[in-house]
Amino acid sequence: MGEDPPSWAAPTSQQQYSQQPQQHQNQNHGAVQNSGGHSQQPTNPNSHDSNNNPQQYASTPQQQQERVNARPNHNPQHGVAGSPSVSAPRDSVASTAAPHQQPSPSGSVSTGARRKIGSSPNDDFTNQITTSIVAPRSADEEMEDGRIRNREAVTKIRDAWIYKQIRARQDEFTQYKQARIFFGTWNVNAKGKDESLESWLCKDWGKNGEYAPDIVAVGFQEMVDLNAVNVTVDKNSLQRTQHWQERILETLNSKKNANNDPMRAYKSLEQKFLVGLLLCVYVKAQHRQRVKYIIGTTVSVGLMGMMGNKGAVSIRLQFYDSTICIVNAHLAAHRENTAGRNADFHNIIQKLRYDIGDEAVKEVIRSGSLSQWATGNSFVTLADHDLSFWMGDLNYRVDESISTENVIALSEKGHLDQLIANDQLNIERAAGRVFNKWDEGSIDFKPTYKYQPGTDSYDKRPDKKIRAPAWCDRVLWLAQEPSHVAQLSYTRSELNISDHKPVMSTFAITIKDVVKSKREEVFDEVMKLLDRFENQTLPMVGLDRLNLDFGEIRYDEKITLPIKVTNTGKVVAQFRLVPKSEEETTLCKEWMTVSPTYGMLIPGEKEAIINFTLSIDNKTAQALNSGREVLEDIIILRLENGRDYYITVTGKYARSCFGMSVDELVMYSQPIRSIPLDPLKRAESQAPSETAALCVPKELWRIVDAIYEKGLHEPDLFSTPGLVEEIYMLRECLDNGTPFAEFRIHSMAEVLLSFLSHNPSPIVPQSLFPTLDIDSQNIQSVARKFLEELPPIHYNIFVYIISFFRECLLYRESNKLSVAKAARICNNCLVVGNTDQAVEESAATVQRRSGMLMIMIHFLDTNTI
Repeated sequence: MGEDPPSWAAPTSQQQYSQQPQQHQNQNHGAVQNSGGHSQQPTNPNSHDSNNNPQQYASTPQQQQERVNARPNHNPQHGVAGSPSVSAPRDSVASTAAPHQQPSPSGSVSTGARRKIGSSPNDDFTNQITTSIVAPRSADEEMEDGRIRNREAVTKIRDAWIYKQIRARQDEFTQYKQARIFFGTWNVNAKGKDESLESWLCKDWGKNGEYAPDIVAVGFQEMVDLNAVNVTVDKNSLQRTQHWQERILETLNSKKNANNDPMRAYKSLEQKFLVGLLLCVYVKAQHRQRVKYIIGTTVSVGLMGMMGNKGAVSIRLQFYDSTICIVNAHLAAHRENTAGRNADFHNIIQKLRYDIGDEAVKEVIRSGSLSQWATGNSFVTLADHDLSFWMGDLNYRVDESISTENVIALSEKGHLDQLIANDQLNIERAAGRVFNKWDEGSIDFKPTYKYQPGTDSYDKRPDKKIRAPAWCDRVLWLAQEPSHVAQLSYTRSELNISDHKPVMSTFAITIKDVVKSKREEVFDEVMKLLDRFENQTLPMVGLDRLNLDFGEIRYDEKITLPIKVTNTGKVVAQFRLVPKSEEETTLCKEWMTVSPTYGMLIPGEKEAIINFTLSIDNKTAQALNSGREVLEDIIILRLENGRDYYITVTGKYARSCFGMSVDELVMYSQPIRSIPLDPLKRAESQAPSETAALCVPKELWRIVDAIYEKGLHEPDLFSTPGLVEEIYMLRECLDNGTPFAEFRIHSMAEVLLSFLSHNPSPIVPQSLFPTLDIDSQNIQSVARKFLEELPPIHYNIFVYIISFFRECLLYRESNKLSVAKAARICNNCLVVGNTDQAVEESAATVQRRSGMLMIMIHFLDTNTI
């Protein structure tokens, strides 16, 4: 009683327990916390007054085996004896044994380390990983070369490899802490009112609750009568659930236990019920923020394999970064029905599924906690958890080879060895038929069933059917790391309102607290290693540049820039250009052309050249001048089974009067090249002024004046094409406002016609085309009406050009120009406009334009203007 309580140290990398004593210096609340130093082993609390034999707790495996072999009918495979002691893991908590528990001579604790000889603790888990079936939801696809591929399966196998690497290195980013967890199970036989539960739930808490567990899980069976009404309608279960939940919380948070400390109080996490089954889970308030992904479920295996009179309720959760699953079950009754109980167990195991959500799966996999890579969904099973606990009225009895009378006599005397050796659950576990790989601590208490309610005597009333006493009520556990569980106590309470005695067990468990920054470092290292090897089997190409800067580009100019693509990998590289999104169908903007758009390179082959050509046509110039377009684009080159390359394209448009509206040109007296394209900059620098507007664009006046001064006599005027170089230089002079050099008149004439025909809208809009058939009687009135309806600027230009061509016709003898030819030229420049627009005109519009040709001839051949 006066000894300092032992504390549990945290695991070393070898997962061995220290047995060095440590003095307890201050009280704690059983909280999960780091502590240094070593610890004394907690005592085995399972001793019974009538069976308190020090030899029973031999600390070495040899001593334990000798004790077990001495039992009658011992099966050396069932392994129900005490286990070799192990140390608590590193970075421990003060989850300590109760003060009244004196160490046995060996100081051993049940740890569940019983495995096949020659197998490591991780063998079971490794086998689980390697024998699981990869279950892709998508079908296999056959490649063109006949190979079969399933991308989803490939991804899952890849994830499995990543998961195993992370799990193997989890010690690098995980702090291991100790916590206490308590389990209480009781078949209450539909009884229970106001009796105190403290001797059952709080027996080992210590004088001031300093050994209170961090998690409490309480399971009830038969909380209501399992009659036909309750099984089918289930109308009383909710009421009884509320009753027991209030009773439990009242007991756990009593003044004696909580001592008015809110951090020592318990919070309800979840409760789940199924007819007579109820499971309630509580956690200390100080840990509530570290509990998440709480999921509850039920499984019915009773009448017809589906009714709730038998079955299980289960709750799973994540505590810090360890996953814990708890099951409370009630299996088939009757001494002779062992096969039925086995079937119920397997049925429950098969049906238990927990949908924890995709985020939870990703988190626990990233922390090395779940083998969830193969299922392809967010459901986990009981075996996927770090720690699983199974309690309840499992209904396994003492084998029928011992008579009921003998079982009663041995039980009353406390002679338990023969009964334990013939316990059906031990026999079935040893044969591998049920609870395979699960562990149970040593049973050192009398059978918990069947008692006469209200007494501590086995029911031998002659008017009742006499049942052989049995350990129906059990607690077992399953751990992926066996050394992470140490059973501190496994005993029963003496509450006597039911025909069952309550059973309770407390465990010291090792939980993981992941340091996320260190975990990400490990994850990055694993991914870099994987990437290095994966990249050797993936296609790789090198591009000599990813940025194409075309510099300054002018009207009607084309510039081509190449990109060299080289196969830098060890496999065939196939590439192609793709649209930027699924909604788009084009690879690039209209002013850009790319050739070729796809290709293939084998390793070592000469590089492929992709040519990117930027050209400014009339349509693009119009969009650039109006601010609706900029010379910027991103082109995506996709490497099949590889990455995407993003090629940026930029250019600067040298503004030109070509492709620009005459209505805007007359607003500027400065050279158009000096006018910014950006509307905001244009407004800041030199906004156009309507009061200072010109009659005709200055560029038009300059080119017409130059031809008028020097070229009216030029032979074949407007028939002979100009020189391309001179046409380019003439445009530059018009845009920059620089003087003309000695250019050919034919080049000037072609520039004039190009300027007029490439106006965004024709000088003569279609709305003014004549609608009447024109003849000599009405042509003068139609022509006069046409002039009156022309917009002002368009009127000025029309009159200006007609007047110019009438001057040209004065020299028709030398320049070979006729009225009909001049009319056709004017009609094409002033009426037709951009030829791209004329292609789509209707036959009626073409006929009306023919009327415009007659008006042109009229103006050129008369003095009407």
